[in-house]
Amino acid sequence: MPCQFDQLSDLLAHGYDTVIDVRSPAEFAEDHIPGAINLPALSNAERAKVGTIYKQVSPFDARKIGAALVAKNVAEHLQTRLADKTGRWRPLVYCWRGGQRSGSFAAILQQIGWRAETIKGGYQSYRRLVFQMMYETPWNHRIILLDGNTGTAKTAILKHLEDRGVQTLDLEGLAQHRGSLLGRRAAGQPQQKAFESALAQAVSALDPSRITVVEAESSKIGRINLPKQLWAKMIAAPRVVITAPVAARATYLTDTYADIIAHPAEVRDRLNVLRQLRGHDIVDHWIALLERADHLGLATALMKDHYDPAYARSRRIDTREILGEVHAETLDTAGQQLTADQIEAILDDIDCR
Repeated sequence: MPCQFDQLSDLLAHGYDTVIDVRSPAEFAEDHIPGAINLPALSNAERAKVGTIYKQVSPFDARKIGAALVAKNVAEHLQTRLADKTGRWRPLVYCWRGGQRSGSFAAILQQIGWRAETIKGGYQSYRRLVFQMMYETPWNHRIILLDGNTGTAKTAILKHLEDRGVQTLDLEGLAQHRGSLLGRRAAGQPQQKAFESALAQAVSALDPSRITVVEAESSKIGRINLPKQLWAKMIAAPRVVITAPVAARATYLTDTYADIIAHPAEVRDRLNVLRQLRGHDIVDHWIALLERADHLGLATALMKDHYDPAYARSRRIDTREILGEVHAETLDTAGQQLTADQIEAILDDIDCR
């Protein structure tokens, strides 16, 4: 009997030794249950082949050929990645709909003697639970935004708060993007569904009775859209604001974006995108600074000409409560820690109210 999970928290706390996703590598790459390993019952090419036979020849022929391929692939997995599993191993297996691929895979494991089970509804049932959390069920978490202009080290300070035991949610970390024009990371961003899976796992681990500090973001981080229920909480949440001198912010940005600065041609391409918004003269000035390797000057100009005006416009219509403002004279490690100490004190005061 397949295992049925009615709550995402129950599925994430499944209790099995290993969760096995037997879908194709392409399906797995788009999204999967957190912690699952991919042991494909069919490769990408094999899945496409069987699907074509199903549509163009007959379902019977497709199932016959598919069964042979699944048996071959499971045999390979048994001889390699499953070779060290003892008789007490308990795997939980799933495919797209909880049908033939996972059923065939689990049946072979059961015949060996392992207590293998499948997930009723497969990945689709898991995805429904994630969707419900992200887009349908109102969140009851107490969110406070960590706000401040570009370059005020919000992400780094968020990590210092986490180290102090403050409950945090790192959206930029989950989205694998620094949330700005030059915020791309070398590894690239996850797919939207994979981001939502990681976010759902992180949110499930939060204590709703405690304050959760989240960095202020727009509704998109790179190409990732923030889900409806989270965004609804964020646009209504009160804020703690960090301020810092422009020089300190420029130094911090230059250090933090060193990996991007190392590729000036890519930086130039991204700056050129802003010509229509900021004008040719301003963008030409930025590119001249880039070509002279005046990175501090470029960071300063970007804040003055682009980031700070954008923040100023958005704040003119922002009516959210400001719980406190913390000024960081420097944004080196010592400055970040001092700022985190002051923010923690504000949060402690709020908790005591």
